[in-house]
Amino acid sequence: MSVNVITHPLVQHKLTLMRDKNTGPKDFRELLTEITILMFFEATKDLPLKEINIETPLKAMKSKVLEGKKLCIIPILRAGLGMAEAVLTIMPYVKFGHLGIYRNEETFKPVEYYVNIPYDLEERIVIIVDPMLATGGSAAYAVNLLKDKGAKKIKFLGLVAAPKGIDILQKTDPYVDIYIASIDESLNEKAYILPGLGDAGDRFYGTL
Repeated sequence: MSVNVITHPLVQHKLTLMRDKNTGPKDFRELLTEITILMFFEATKDLPLKEINIETPLKAMKSKVLEGKKLCIIPILRAGLGMAEAVLTIMPYVKFGHLGIYRNEETFKPVEYYVNIPYDLEERIVIIVDPMLATGGSAAYAVNLLKDKGAKKIKFLGLVAAPKGIDILQKTDPYVDIYIASIDESLNEKAYILPGLGDAGDRFYGTL
């Protein structure tokens, strides 16, 4: 497993704007779309390519395209759905599923309430998307579920992580690559990331 903190200036700039408590739902949604696309480039830089023959308006040539079955995007509902929709703007034919998990507010344990994922995960690189990696419980649950469904190659793409969340995910599967924009300080008594950016789902949907 590798932990990749994406420090590109545009990513860091947009993350700062998302953290600001004065950023409203409209701007938060737009920023989430933009930052997801920027980070997605980094998370997919190892996708396999093959050469094909094409003709430009001037001459024939060999050029590269993505090879074979590639990706499946799995958002952890509900905040992850905004990230999945951002991916679809640049890869509209990618497969994606839905994984509904909420955190029990007393035990902080993940609770599954909805699963709908493609059947051919073993043929694809699976990317879990969720803005927050806090306790790591939901992400670890998702990894185990997807492996049970046949996934062989799994990545996690998020915005903000707590050290505990990274540690739990690493212990769950040492081969899952993590892509994140920031590793924050800690968790508070309610298991929210500090300083974090608040509840990403509430801020995205305006349900504060």
